[in-house]
Amino acid sequence: MNDELIKIKNDVENFQQKTAGTVVSLYPGIELCYLTFSTDSFSVHHKAMPHIIQINYCKAGQIVWEMKSGNRIYLNPGDFSLHTMKACTDSVLTFPTGIYQGLTVCIDLQEVSDHPPELLKGSNIFETILPEKFCRNDSPVFLAGNEQTERIFSAFFNQPESLKLPYQKIKTMELLLYLCKTELTSSQLLSEYKTGQIRMIREIHDQLTRHMEQRITIEELSRKYLINPTTLKTAFKSIYGTSIAAHIKEHRMEQAAKMLRESEMSIAEIAKAVGYDSQSKFTAAFKTYFKVLPKEYRKKQIKANF
Repeated sequence: MNDELIKIKNDVENFQQKTAGTVVSLYPGIELCYLTFSTDSFSVHHKAMPHIIQINYCKAGQIVWEMKSGNRIYLNPGDFSLHTMKACTDSVLTFPTGIYQGLTVCIDLQEVSDHPPELLKGSNIFETILPEKFCRNDSPVFLAGNEQTERIFSAFFNQPESLKLPYQKIKTMELLLYLCKTELTSSQLLSEYKTGQIRMIREIHDQLTRHMEQRITIEELSRKYLINPTTLKTAFKSIYGTSIAAHIKEHRMEQAAKMLRESEMSIAEIAKAVGYDSQSKFTAAFKTYFKVLPKEYRKKQIKANF
C-alpha cells in the first residue's frame, strides 16, 4: 500500500506541481498521508484497487471531483470523502483556489482484516461496514463535515512532536468508530452539480461582483434565475466555499482597498462604489476586515510607495 501512495505522490511531481506530503504508518494496513498542494489540478493514474479505501479530509482550499456522469462535487474545508482506489482510477482533481491542504487515511482491507487493531477486533468494520456502507459498487461518498468530525480531524494537526503518533493512532480509531455507528442521511451527503447549475451560479457570482455598488437580494436573484433561494445559497457555498454574503463582502473590501491605493476618490465615494450607503458603516466594515481604518490604510500605502 505504501508503494501506491508514493506512486500517487510521484504522479503529482510528474506534473511539475509543488507538493508536500508525509506518510505515516499507523497499523498494519492503515496509513496516514498529510498532503499540501499548490496547483490548479493534477491527474492520478494507478491500477484499480477495490480492496483499498481512502478517506480524504479537506482542511484548507477546495477540491473539485468530476464524476463519470460529468457532474461535479465540491469538497470545502471540513468536508470529507470515502472511496476505493478503483473509483479514482485515472481521475482528474481540480483545485479552484490554487491550494489544498488535507489528509488521507489509506486502508488496505485485505491486510487490516488479517491483522486488525486490537480495539477493532470482531467489529466487522473492515469486512463489511466500510465497503458496504460507504463504498458499495465502488461508488464514492462525499460527506459534509460537522462538529464531531471536525473535532476528530482537527486533532490530526498541530500536536506536539512527541505526541503526534499517539494522537494519529487514537484519532484514526475514533474516526473509524464514528463511521461505524453513523447512519448515512441525505442531509449529510454533499450535492452533485450539473454543468448548467454551475454555469448559473457563476453567472450570479459575476453579476454580484460586477455590480458591487448595488445591494442585490437573494430573493431578487432567485426570481431572476428561477432557482429556489435555499438551493441558491447551498450551491453558491459549495462552489465558492463561503456564503454569498461573506464572499461578496470580501470582494467589496478588496475592491475598496484597491481604490484607496490607486485612486483619489474620497472615502465616501469609495463606500458608495462598493455598496455602502453610509460612510460610517463602510469604515466599520473595512476596519473589521483589514484591522485599520480606510484613511490610515491609504496613508500607509502612500508612505510605502515613497
